Amino acid sequence: MGASDPEVAPWAPGGAAGMAGAGAGAGARGGAPAGVEARARDPPPAHRAHPRHPRPAAQPSARRMDGGPGAPGSGDNAPTTEALFVALGAGVTALSHPLLYVKLLIQVGHEPMPPTLGTNVLGRKVLYLPSFFTYAKYIVQVDGKIGLFRGLSPRLMSNALSTVTRGSMKKVFPPDEMEQVSNKDDMKTSLKKVVKETSYEMMMQCVSRMLAHPLHVISMRCMVQFVGREAKYSGVLSSIGKIFKEEGLLGFFVGLIPHLLGDVVFLWGCNLLAHFINAYLVDDSFSQALAIRSYTKFVMGIAVSMLTYPFLLVGDLMAVNNCGLRAGLPPYSPVFKSWIHCWKYLSVQGQLFRGSSLLFRRVSSGSCFALE
Repeated sequence: MGASDPEVAPWAPGGAAGMAGAGAGAGARGGAPAGVEARARDPPPAHRAHPRHPRPAAQPSARRMDGGPGAPGSGDNAPTTEALFVALGAGVTALSHPLLYVKLLIQVGHEPMPPTLGTNVLGRKVLYLPSFFTYAKYIVQVDGKIGLFRGLSPRLMSNALSTVTRGSMKKVFPPDEMEQVSNKDDMKTSLKKVVKETSYEMMMQCVSRMLAHPLHVISMRCMVQFVGREAKYSGVLSSIGKIFKEEGLLGFFVGLIPHLLGDVVFLWGCNLLAHFINAYLVDDSFSQALAIRSYTKFVMGIAVSMLTYPFLLVGDLMAVNNCGLRAGLPPYSPVFKSWIHCWKYLSVQGQLFRGSSLLFRRVSSGSCFALE
């Protein structure tokens, strides 16, 4: 995880959708006898469509959560629910901001404290860089406790915009219209449904990422000003003016491509791996099969996020590269011609996973951090 919005973990919606699909299928099958009884009791002409009511009526809460139109009480509850999600997201973002702030400073190679000598599990002496807690204490010493929340405002706005965008897209393209994966599906049918669900998730993630990325760039640049003690980016509106004047419209979207690629690879890798594991490796005869399937996507999300971390790192470095701040210029970073150039440079240096660990940070032979 980089300094971007972990953004909420992307695998959660897919996992919840898969479980919800199985539950909805079971509810529909369980409601069939009630429909038969209704047809037997009521006159067919007047109540012919009535047996179909239980199935859509079983989903009003889910539709209200999505802000979908037409749900009972959606006009009153949808704005409240969306505002609640934005508020909860803002709280999580604020609490996690110091963690992502330290991670970003490590990603750009800012190491203000020298490494210390320690021993690894094999008893060998190695050099360790300061952990998150030591780094955070240093920031407090320099900027005070409020300094841990540098760049928080544009990040809050970015996450709120992303949440609202996803909610609006769910209203335009309701997920209820999609077929959900059921345990009764054959392999070919279930795979088609997973592909359809993943495509839907990818569409929402890419659109929300593109709309929120300019604020993400501003947040990154506000945070890395700690390195050179600059004050170039002090507010959202003034930062928008500076970026547009110096870099044009494209300046708001630097680093977008690696972020989008990372999102796409993450979603497809996580969802397909979880599907094949649940289909081929988890036996239905096993008593805990349902519980295992419910956690498969979560575990796959953690594993795949580690593999896609270089995309996140490259995207964050490109957002601050050659923008007039010390953190984006030598000796911290060369001026990159493109995100591919940045990727190749980090790969040669053995730094594609720089910042992925915040606790046990051992100095590697290819380290290129700048000590002060």
